[in-house]
Amino acid sequence: MLSQLWPALRINIFLMILLGVGYPLAVTGIAQAIFPHQANGSLITKNGQVIGSEIIGQNFTKPEYFQPRPSAAGNDGYDPTASGGSNYGPTNQKLIDRVKASVDKFHKENPDFQGPIPADLLTASGSGLDPDISPASAEAQIPRVAKARGISVDQLNQFVAQNTKAPDLGLLGEARVNVLKLNLALDQQFPKK
Repeated sequence: MLSQLWPALRINIFLMILLGVGYPLAVTGIAQAIFPHQANGSLITKNGQVIGSEIIGQNFTKPEYFQPRPSAAGNDGYDPTASGGSNYGPTNQKLIDRVKASVDKFHKENPDFQGPIPADLLTASGSGLDPDISPASAEAQIPRVAKARGISVDQLNQFVAQNTKAPDLGLLGEARVNVLKLNLALDQQFPKK
């Protein structure tokens, strides 16, 4: 019986070292060599200090900044350690109440906007940490941000268009605006007066 267990034990030890140590080290090394920015979390730094990641949404509440999608991650939202959606169905009263609260908040903060509110400004993403908004969501916030920054709506329309990313390879996904990158570019191009 021991003669049959010894080969099984050896193969288990070999595979544990190969797949538990060797493979992760190889993949990490390749990722660091080929995609170092992405492998390290796509971090964005300003003045040598990390201020966020371009792939994890964070909250902006001041009127001079574009605001992201609502977040269901964590108790207060935007918690990267608690990624996940609310999983509320369309008939769930908690979802209905939260969307109504988002509509009221949007109208209060954006009184100059006329028209239907883009859905991604009212609903959380599946992860609760989506860093992007649709171009329509950015356009809905332009009058508020322009007024708070003391610039024209036309200037800000052009600025948002310049910071809108097209679908990958021209057909994968949808056009999108990264909120953190847009707000950083906004601070650089149009500092608040």
